[in-house]
Amino acid sequence: MNNVIFNPVIHPALLIPVAIAAIGLAVWALVRAPGRRARVVWGVRMVFVLACVAMLLRPGIPGGQSESYATNADVFILVDTSASIVAEDWDGDRPRLDGVREDVKTIVDKYPGARFSLVTFDSTTSVRLPLTTDTTAVGAAMATLSPEVTDRSRGTSISQANGVLRDLLQAAANSGQDRARLVFYMGDGEQTSDTKPGSFRASADFVGGGLVLGYGTKEGGPMRVTDADPEAKDNAYIQYQGKNAKSVIDTANLERIAGQLDVSYVHRTADQALKLPETPKTTTHNATGEIGTVIELYWIPAGIAVVLLAFEVANATAATTRLGRITKRERGGR
Repeated sequence: MNNVIFNPVIHPALLIPVAIAAIGLAVWALVRAPGRRARVVWGVRMVFVLACVAMLLRPGIPGGQSESYATNADVFILVDTSASIVAEDWDGDRPRLDGVREDVKTIVDKYPGARFSLVTFDSTTSVRLPLTTDTTAVGAAMATLSPEVTDRSRGTSISQANGVLRDLLQAAANSGQDRARLVFYMGDGEQTSDTKPGSFRASADFVGGGLVLGYGTKEGGPMRVTDADPEAKDNAYIQYQGKNAKSVIDTANLERIAGQLDVSYVHRTADQALKLPETPKTTTHNATGEIGTVIELYWIPAGIAVVLLAFEVANATAATTRLGRITKRERGGR
């Protein structure tokens, strides 16, 4: 019994008094029960109470150790949030942003324990999340991510975020920590700004891996209007010369960015699983190296309680039937 672990479902301060009262009542009724049959019934009820108490204590035994890993890396995720990110040509007619969200989740799951930074860019660049190990925050940021308001759009350069990325990478490199730095650029490569795209080459010296991920099709997809009011239900499409404007992927631009960052380019489609670079060599075991696991045993008293409850139901049904017969005889005798 020394190896049994208890993880009560409710606080012991509440469970223990209730358990003592219930067991005490069952013992008192058992002692005072008139006749052998009544004592059997109350004996079963007392075992039922004990089984329920044991189930609520949630017993378990140590089930060994499982290794836990922490990735000693900083992962920078750049997401294009210009109007084209909601172009409807992902997995049929879904917005590209759906694919981006799915891929960001895959990236987060691939590098457990890493620090993540989320940077978005359209006509401006925003650091949505500084480096953090809080993957819940990454998920929440992606869930609420939306493209820039259509009326405020003034064109986007595919290199809009290059200066911010360089500064973030350089700060991480100068932090004195021996961590790998991965960059994932996610966009469609469309240059809608009148300016010539800049270069990410200044960031390459700080990048140890990553990918440029391209979203969209050659046929292109229409884009819905994004309103400043989050409650607005305008489903209209952005128009160009009287027709639905379409965003088309520019693979050449994306491949150029990949070359500047010295990483690979991957065209993303919904029917292909995202293959990510291997975990950097700096990946290490966490501080403890292992996490203890527990084999749950609460199902044993729960099973006993179910069987005894069935006995109680059967006993109550039999008693009801007997009472009905007695009542019927008494009425007939009259």
